[in-house]
Amino acid sequence: MRTAEDNLGREDDAAPVEMLASLFEARGWSFEFVSEEEVSAEVKGSWTVYQLQAIWRVEDHVLQVLCLPDIRIPEDKRVPMYEAMSLINEQLWLGHFDIWSNGGVLLYRHGLMLGDDGLLSPGQAQAVIEAAIEECDRFYPVFQFILWGDKSPADALAAALVDAAGEA
Repeated sequence: MRTAEDNLGREDDAAPVEMLASLFEARGWSFEFVSEEEVSAEVKGSWTVYQLQAIWRVEDHVLQVLCLPDIRIPEDKRVPMYEAMSLINEQLWLGHFDIWSNGGVLLYRHGLMLGDDGLLSPGQAQAVIEAAIEECDRFYPVFQFILWGDKSPADALAAALVDAAGEA
């Protein structure tokens, strides 16, 4: 049974897909509802335009957020990319990078368990979206150094982090 205390600070919370759509709209990002449980948006990052997707699994109370930087990994680059992702993922506190086996698409993925009420707060929505974009921006150069610069994963990571530390 919910008490009045349970509702404190929850008056602005909403169903996850609607909350994210409100956030996208407030930021002026183009978005569309793919279904009642999914919303998709395009966001300009520091390096490229990202496709954001959020999928709500009602039965599990889990919101999955995907950020796709429009990078396809050719077969001959998969091994170094998996090594790079391993080095990157051990640095992440939230979410992880992955490659979809179907099509070799690189993505950042994070899942949020929202509890029995299935509501997402404005702060949670903002934090998860900002984390996805920031991590994609932070590590995008690593992937490019491997794909186009033929750097080793360790060298690509070192070069990207030096470049990022030097930006003002």
